[in-house]
Amino acid sequence: MKKYGLIGKKLGHSFSRAFFTNYFERESIDAVYENVPVASEDSLGSVLKQGYAGLNVTIPYKESVIPFLDDLDPTAHEVGAVNTLIQNDGRWIGHNTDIIGFRRSLKPFLTHMHERALILGTGGASKAVAFVLNEIGIDCIWISRNPQKGQFGYHEVNKHMLNACKLIINCTPLGMSPDSDSFPDIPYHHIGEDHLAVDLVYNPAETIFMKNARTFGAIAINGESMLREQAMEAWRIWNNE
Repeated sequence: MKKYGLIGKKLGHSFSRAFFTNYFERESIDAVYENVPVASEDSLGSVLKQGYAGLNVTIPYKESVIPFLDDLDPTAHEVGAVNTLIQNDGRWIGHNTDIIGFRRSLKPFLTHMHERALILGTGGASKAVAFVLNEIGIDCIWISRNPQKGQFGYHEVNKHMLNACKLIINCTPLGMSPDSDSFPDIPYHHIGEDHLAVDLVYNPAETIFMKNARTFGAIAINGESMLREQAMEAWRIWNNE
């Protein structure tokens, strides 16, 4: 029986374990999928020695796991973040299936209004999002709690910025269960019906970020479709398909 798992810090409400467990049962696949909680990045190396055939990676280790790997897929190398690991002949290779998942989930909702995007958060997921948006030709503005060069703080998001950016993507864990009362602190009253608000959070199905955006007329979608797409792409990588 092959063993797969999800590396992360808070995994109590994980999508991946339920998704793959159901998939394995439905397709009669002799495999198991486990949550692998890791308290700190110092323990990441030991997880890679526990007999897993493949692993997914979630917050906050999509970047910090990279030094423990033997190689990266070219796209993952360019993005600088991974969410899927496969072991080949004892060597761990990092891939990024968030890219495909986000691209496929976003495409049906894009219009000519979405020329610029506001990316909330600067972690590993935001790097995959920015990679896809750059491919499409959408300009990105980064919003961070601790802004570095080329980024803005949440207190700097204003009417002008939101008028210019009709696409808003929450790449932070704000709003994710069990902390579902939290949300990105932006002036939602400057959002309108031309906006598309995308939350990478999937649990709950409607976050406060989404609810606030819808209150002012925006279309809002969550991250479930992206997760399903990236999960199946991970499975194809694990099976060399």
